[in-house]
Amino acid sequence: MTVLYEDNHLIIVNKAAGEIVQGDKTGDQPLSEKVKTYIKEHYAKPGQVFLGVTHRLDRPVSGVVVFARTSKALSRMNDLFREGKVSKTYLAIVANKPREEQGEIVSWLTRNERLNKSFSSPIEKPGSKIARLRYRLVGSTERYHLLAVQLLTGRHHQIRCQLASIGCPIKGDLKYGARRSNPDGCISLHAYCVSFEHPVSHKQICVKASLPEDSLWRALAKSIEDSVEI
Repeated sequence: MTVLYEDNHLIIVNKAAGEIVQGDKTGDQPLSEKVKTYIKEHYAKPGQVFLGVTHRLDRPVSGVVVFARTSKALSRMNDLFREGKVSKTYLAIVANKPREEQGEIVSWLTRNERLNKSFSSPIEKPGSKIARLRYRLVGSTERYHLLAVQLLTGRHHQIRCQLASIGCPIKGDLKYGARRSNPDGCISLHAYCVSFEHPVSHKQICVKASLPEDSLWRALAKSIEDSVEI
């Protein structure tokens, strides 16, 4: 865990792939508890530390996670996420180059709780929700391609499901059609940048998370501009 930004109301960290944001049935220590420990020790806070989870990343995904340090910030951040006022850019490594180098994917996603998986359809189905994202090809090696993805809605496994629906499953994502797993069992999807108006100070916040440390990410990182725009 690396702290990317902190003030009296927010703390933003770079989550490692494989970490869970909140506690689950595995019993593994969640990122939220690690952040609480950091705050308690760093600021010598007595008693319990308040920390609000404003959004989540799937366990096999790395990158930016925003936590609230006050109830006021939590309530207002929840409003910003719900109203679509938080801009999130992800980077995804795929083996198949998309037919169009940039575009928007619009489909209806249906979540299967038992399988913990979402399914994409071009038409509305009972229980489905509309999902939108934009993508752009930003770099390639001989075998892999790097896509910048901007979420326009926030659905279960949305990027994983929608990229797979255009024939571009994320590297290592066996659940959505990748040919093989990554050595660490995670997938090559990284929450790269988050930007929003601070819920209390109202200044513009833009935070980027450094890429995972492996040779493929390093090779593809050369093609990432200072600001990935879609």
